Amino acid sequence: MDFSDLNARGLVLVGCGRMGGALLDGWLKNGLAARAVHVLDPNPRAELSDLGISVNGELPQAPAVLVIAVKPQMMADVLPRLSVGAGTLVVSVAAGVTLGAYEAAFPAAPIVRAMPNTPAAIGQGITAIIGNARAAEAEMAMAEALLSAVGRVVRLEGEEQMDAVTALSGSGPAYVFHMIEAMAAAGEAEGLSPALALDLARATVAGAGALAVHEDEDPAKLREAVTSPGGTTAAGLRELMDPESGLPPLMRRTIAAAAARGRELGK
Repeated sequence: MDFSDLNARGLVLVGCGRMGGALLDGWLKNGLAARAVHVLDPNPRAELSDLGISVNGELPQAPAVLVIAVKPQMMADVLPRLSVGAGTLVVSVAAGVTLGAYEAAFPAAPIVRAMPNTPAAIGQGITAIIGNARAAEAEMAMAEALLSAVGRVVRLEGEEQMDAVTALSGSGPAYVFHMIEAMAAAGEAEGLSPALALDLARATVAGAGALAVHEDEDPAKLREAVTSPGGTTAAGLRELMDPESGLPPLMRRTIAAAAARGRELGK
């Protein structure tokens, strides 16, 4: 990515926790100059100043990009403290906060709302983005380039899709982590040691996920390839795929609940 404009005009990052920090690390690795970065965070990482990053100091008047990476519950306190004009691209990674809320705070600015997920910490995230009417292709491309530093980026057709994205991929890693917990516990119940059960569960989920991405195939076909008629996998899948008590109805309820909470946060 060409960071020349950002290096000249500056990038402001509000919130440098897990997600903001992952984004910052990705930008620095890809050529963004540390001197161009201005971080606002109540508990900044100690090494930021050592790198030459401005921490909680004076902000540029018209930075190229303002990235907001704080929790949605903090937004009411944060937004009134910020002010940018039409020349600054505003990018937010906060769940539930709508484009309309940002437009009220930054009426002249192009705004891109994004939803990354926690695998961004190792460069394996996926982020969905949607822009407001002021975000033209150049601004969308800039946001996509910035967010691609931590994984894949997809564009949405409308903001109404963002709650479903948040529920599926934004919250999804937690569901997978809990599945690892549940698989390990089930392995223990069948006589495995806790350490071995957890090792097997972690490696199985990681390997299956990598295979699903590598093959880029309908996951149903991958499932069928593992399942011999009348075998052990088929016996397990009868329980997991039960239309009333199995994984499909449970996952529908899970994602519906998360999406509903996202809509509540956006009000």
